[in-house]
Amino acid sequence: MTIESFEKNKVMVIRPLENRLDVSITADFKSKLAEFVENGNVNLVINLSGVDLIDSSGLGVLISALKAIGTRGEIKLCELMKNVRSVFEVTRLNKIFAIYDSEKEALDSFNG
Repeated sequence: MTIESFEKNKVMVIRPLENRLDVSITADFKSKLAEFVENGNVNLVINLSGVDLIDSSGLGVLISALKAIGTRGEIKLCELMKNVRSVFEVTRLNKIFAIYDSEKEALDSFNG
């Protein structure tokens, strides 16, 4: 799995470059997120703008990362496509994850 990542104001921004977060790639995505957390990156913005499909295994990876971070930081999601946002709403994970329309809004939320 290919991702882009960069740090801005002590927040790690992660952009999966795959259009799917499903069972075929979630093991790799989980290990990459775990590596970020193990390296002390506990405030994450995950930009899902290129993801048009997420299944239960993809959701599970995000939940696992959130549990690994615990109270030390936060994961915020941004730029979800309509169908991906619907998955978060149906599963009520939009109550667990803060979801922002833009990456800038997600980054700014760490400072406000």
